[in-house]
Amino acid sequence: MSDEQPIAINRRAFHDYFIEERYHAGISLVGTEVKSLREGKANLQDSFARIEKGEVFLYNAHVASYRYGNRCNHDPTRTRKLLFKRAEIERLFGRTQRRGFTLIPLKIYFSHGWVKVELALARGKKLYDKRETTARKSSEREIQKTLKERNRTVRP
Repeated sequence: MSDEQPIAINRRAFHDYFIEERYHAGISLVGTEVKSLREGKANLQDSFARIEKGEVFLYNAHVASYRYGNRCNHDPTRTRKLLFKRAEIERLFGRTQRRGFTLIPLKIYFSHGWVKVELALARGKKLYDKRETTARKSSEREIQKTLKERNRTVRP
């Protein structure tokens, strides 16, 4: 998407889960939530999505209270409905019934003026998987550093 402005990114999700599939959905918000999101006041840490009664809901996503929104302000961690098509919900429901799969939000972003959520169908990593990923990333970083130094010394 070309007109995509990220608001909040869940970096922890890539460390704790294997990302299998990604989905994009709209999100049902109240006015002060949209204003707060325009200020970039959102946090997706420890948030997740669940399918209940044929609808998808986002839990524990923190959207800070709008600083100018007096008594009409929203609850920062309220449950929010995600807007999916019926066929997508049925497909997600079938996939989440399998053992080990869960729905994790990866990021909240603006797309053409609308607030969207990127949701991932994910499988949890074990401790040894996390260690392996960390070791692989550090070795790749070392390789890139070595190549960069080598290229720097070769050129006059």
